[in-house]
Amino acid sequence: MAALVLRGGHIVDGLESPQYLGDLYINSGRIARILNPGESAPNPGLTGEAEELDVTGLVISPGFIDMHAHSDLAVLADSDHLAKVAQGVTLEVVGQDGLGYAPVTDEVMATMRAQIEGWNGNPLLDYAWRSIADYLKEVDLGAPVNVAVLVPHGTARMTVMGTESRRANDEELEQIRNIIAQGLHDGAMGMSAGLTYPPGMYASDEEIAHSLVAVREIGGYYCPHHRNYGSRVVEGYKECIDLAKRAEVPLHLAHCHINFPQNRGRAHEVLSEIDAAVGEGIEITLDSYPYLSGATYLAALLPSWVHEYGAASTIRLLANPESRLRIIRELELDGSDGNHGIPIHWETITISSTKETSTRWAIGKSIEALAAERRITPGDLFADLLVADSLGSGCLVAAGNEGNLQLVLQHKAHTVGTDGILVGERPHPRGWGTFPRFIGHYARDLGLMSLEAAVSHATGRPARTLRLVDRGVIAEGFWADLVVFDANTIASHASYENPTLGPMGIHHVFVNGEQTLRYGQRTSALPGRAIRRA
Repeated sequence: MAALVLRGGHIVDGLESPQYLGDLYINSGRIARILNPGESAPNPGLTGEAEELDVTGLVISPGFIDMHAHSDLAVLADSDHLAKVAQGVTLEVVGQDGLGYAPVTDEVMATMRAQIEGWNGNPLLDYAWRSIADYLKEVDLGAPVNVAVLVPHGTARMTVMGTESRRANDEELEQIRNIIAQGLHDGAMGMSAGLTYPPGMYASDEEIAHSLVAVREIGGYYCPHHRNYGSRVVEGYKECIDLAKRAEVPLHLAHCHINFPQNRGRAHEVLSEIDAAVGEGIEITLDSYPYLSGATYLAALLPSWVHEYGAASTIRLLANPESRLRIIRELELDGSDGNHGIPIHWETITISSTKETSTRWAIGKSIEALAAERRITPGDLFADLLVADSLGSGCLVAAGNEGNLQLVLQHKAHTVGTDGILVGERPHPRGWGTFPRFIGHYARDLGLMSLEAAVSHATGRPARTLRLVDRGVIAEGFWADLVVFDANTIASHASYENPTLGPMGIHHVFVNGEQTLRYGQRTSALPGRAIRRA
């Protein structure tokens, strides 16, 4: 690996220190020296004369850390991975929301591939790994970015109990905890939970607390997609805090948004609960993305009882007239627990992807608009589409509140996560635009925070959450995960209409000292490696 000097940049170190002019000398994958402007680089020795790259007038920042990614398969299957590389991302944390591809059995791997195909697609891979250790070994063969993983509680539960809607008995509790423990020993950063997704939605708080004993004893943090982001939003966050306090583990709140019209203006209530807990000594961080719509797979909106016996049973319930009426009544009138207790407004649900070619007609339109076109009720359209698409449809959900979002983005516990779903014909633009939009629109254009603070939210803060001792900050001896961008022009081009457009203003990206983006163009390098819990 050739030595390199970045000349003439404004260094923003990831610690909120004032930016300063300086040159970076990179050797053997690390930041070997921070030089004064124009200072000669040390002799690189056997690597020969150091190359120089002029970055005059540009910002040199630590590489961005995506604290909530759904790139579990993309980092293995997509060598370009431009959605993240072009944003300046150098590390992604996968295994989110309690669902993932390790640790699994053969049967659970097949079920997971089907259940979360709307998140990750089904790319051509051998899927030979079964443990967290084996998955991380796959990453170590070469990836576009560095990858860290969480042990998904729901997947562990499925391995032990299938998709049954019941409490775990004592033996099953031990088996689930042992699976979590092994994943942590294998290098996972902590445990995720998906408490509105099957089968995690069937787990009691006691079961989660029992699993978190492994996190307390071995290390890492708890990252829940919690039970209610809607009708009980404040209570939902407080329950997470209370559980983390009880389990004595650090808490990282996934995609911390206070959504739905009913919760407009309530962000301060959630943030006050967080502040009070931090004041009591609880370690809490959170992530969010700078958009007002969410994204998930369409079947996630269904009531929990519909999922209990697996996909085939779900499809039968949707097709049966009697059970369909019950499902639609819960969705439209009662508020499905799959939609956080809020009655669904069909105009807010837009189809982003489908599994079957025969259902592509639905992509890019709302359930309400599609129902009007077909002259049926929105509830029937929803059910018909799920049946015809074998539960494979993805969707966007427009439910955000701008005022709430801005308060969360400015909070001292905030880090950046794309929650990026990168598959489908009309995916959410957050997968391609989160980091440039956060820095360019919210920090620079709206003035919510300084550039130094914004970079810290995306680098130094998440690195501390992950307990990384040599990443996330520009300092001598740290790995050279770096992004070089123009602070005046950095912006997202991705939109809901054209979600996969790349950003502007990001010139160069380095992972472990190797350049993955050069003058805005992807190189062929695959320097990303697995990042294991220290």
